[in-house]
Amino acid sequence: MEKIRLQKYFTDCGVLSRRKAEAEIAAGTVTINGTVASVGDKITPGIDLVCWKGRPVTEKAQNTGHTYIMLHKPPGYVTTMSDEQGRPCVLDLLADVSTRVYPVGRLDMYSEGLLLFTDDGALANKLTHPSHSIPKIYMVKVRGALDQTDIKRLTAPMQLDGYTLRPIQAKLCKSGERDKGGNVYSLLKITLYEGRNRQIRRMCEAAHLTVLRLRRIAVGTLSLSDLPRGHWRPLTDEEIQYLQNV
Repeated sequence: MEKIRLQKYFTDCGVLSRRKAEAEIAAGTVTINGTVASVGDKITPGIDLVCWKGRPVTEKAQNTGHTYIMLHKPPGYVTTMSDEQGRPCVLDLLADVSTRVYPVGRLDMYSEGLLLFTDDGALANKLTHPSHSIPKIYMVKVRGALDQTDIKRLTAPMQLDGYTLRPIQAKLCKSGERDKGGNVYSLLKITLYEGRNRQIRRMCEAAHLTVLRLRRIAVGTLSLSDLPRGHWRPLTDEEIQYLQNV
């Protein structure tokens, strides 16, 4: 079998992106057959033993060969495979993923946060089916100081395009705060159980609230946590099992 670069092996196994793998190799946390690896080293998959932080790195087997990825989408990227207007696409951020993956759901161009990708069509279809109700949690920054009257208006029964939305949860986390420019804002934590097009922005508009920033922080038990903006990571076995069983 042909030798491949160590960082490519990490991405083929769905463990780390190439950039992250290079950083871990440079930090001395990766070994090849018991010897600390160096950036630029090559290995023979299936023959050389690669360990990261003492744990073996093995090729995908437990997930029937599918790839499952979490991306921290920055604002300014469209959730499409390509764009006729030449705008940046989320797939541009996954250039070092060896498998062709597709987004599960979407975030609009100006929103940011957790976005899932996979080549598992059955799972993607299940998670995006209208009958599915996996919770999606967002932190939403809006203009001005809010009170419970605003929350009641936002969570009251509402229709979009003639469709009655499922109930949402909204919690006022901060109110009347000031940013560095002295502008007053409030921070909401909103949980949805469906994913209508631009739903939160349109609901806020209907409730006379102006969205300044919208960030998805979780899908079910999967949390964005400290994943840096513009970076991706493979899902853990536990996260994949959760999505398959939810």
